Amino acid sequence: MRKLLLRAGLAAVLAVAAGCDDPKKPAIGGATSVGSAPATAAAAEPGEPTAAQPRLHTLKLWLGAAELNTELALTEMQMRTGMMFRTNMLETDGMIFVFPRPHQAAFWMKNTIVPLSAAYINPEGVILEIHPLQPHDTNPVAAATDQVQYVLETPQGWFDRHHVTTGAVVRAESGTLRQTFFPPR
Repeated sequence: MRKLLLRAGLAAVLAVAAGCDDPKKPAIGGATSVGSAPATAAAAEPGEPTAAQPRLHTLKLWLGAAELNTELALTEMQMRTGMMFRTNMLETDGMIFVFPRPHQAAFWMKNTIVPLSAAYINPEGVILEIHPLQPHDTNPVAAATDQVQYVLETPQGWFDRHHVTTGAVVRAESGTLRQTFFPPR
């Protein structure tokens, strides 16, 4: 019974925090696919995405000298859907999931065709962890810490190709991630 409750609780957390691969992210998020036939929804739960979402508003992010045109997954539904059902992602594109507070993120690749890499980022914009995510893998990849406020998805291997590692700071056009998404009132 306890195991069942734990699974139900994890599923609920993943769904709320989800996005690209989540029901994403303790958010679990839905990921993208890079070129393949569109996936079909397998026994969708009520409220679960069944199609790709339109391209979201974008923001330029910099990780050292590397630049990304990053879609903003800001609402619960945008995060739950993430990159699900998309069939491609350009090398210069990404998707950032912005959570209201730090937590232990967990992303998966349900209904996601494109292989992705996910960077788990703390409130100061520092990359804590980078994980490869495989298409259609429904096993959540949980962060080792509960300090994840942002998750940045890119085409798989992007961080290696651009020499971006843990400890790197992610910046936006208007400054830090905190200044961009949580400006002082």
